[in-house]
Amino acid sequence: MTDTPPDRLSTNPRSPHFNMEVLQRGIGIRFKGKERTDVEEYSISEGWIRVAAGKSKDRFGQPMTIKLSGEVEAWFEDSAADADDADDKAAAATGDGDEG
Repeated sequence: MTDTPPDRLSTNPRSPHFNMEVLQRGIGIRFKGKERTDVEEYSISEGWIRVAAGKSKDRFGQPMTIKLSGEVEAWFEDSAADADDADDKAAAATGDGDEG
């Protein structure tokens, strides 16, 4: 894995930009200089984020979102080395490792 988050990512499993492996590492988002935790989708190159619009739902029961434009920065909450170490520890705990 790299230490650069993807240009576009979504938390919605129905989206083509959804990636569970990347989301499990933890992504931090800064929008217009302020750290945000309510981002449902983002695009760094296009400069926008999508956030839930209150408690309203669409006809499929999905939260209604609004697109906000501005400067977007993204980073991983942990490093790639930490993620690899966590995978190794999980494999050792379940007995899936390459031990003897």
